Amino acid sequence: MEQIRCGLPLAMEVMGERWSFMILRAAFNGVLHFEDFLGVLGIARNILSSRLAKLVEHGIMRREPCPNDRRKVEYRLTEKGIDLLPAMLALRQWGEKYGLGVPSNPVLVDRRDLLPIGRIDIRAHDGRVITWPELQWQDRSEPAEKCCGPAELPGWQPERR
Repeated sequence: MEQIRCGLPLAMEVMGERWSFMILRAAFNGVLHFEDFLGVLGIARNILSSRLAKLVEHGIMRREPCPNDRRKVEYRLTEKGIDLLPAMLALRQWGEKYGLGVPSNPVLVDRRDLLPIGRIDIRAHDGRVITWPELQWQDRSEPAEKCCGPAELPGWQPERR
């Protein structure tokens, strides 16, 4: 696969460092103002300013005048930013599983039932949960046909921890 035609390098260019994700987490938790980001994150002003500018430049967040005080601005998530939520939750769940060993606190819950959200999964076109051995790369310019996914590679075994 050509790296040029893959979305991962672009995503990493925009989001590939810790503070961008921490700013997004704060934004998802309702933080809107520069000073509030500073207080919640404990980040240096210059780094926060740089990261917010980059997130705005890439359309992840937008700057809006504060309705109550036109001298202040609010940083709000765009649709593009909101679309990062599943990736952020998957990274958080991975960190809980392999880093902390216990769920983070506070826990993210479904507002309707007040129960913790489920694991972020990969789903097939028909809604089935699928795993890495059930996947394969397919060039869009070639006719769809069964190829070898990871499970069909000679000697492939899933790594157990």
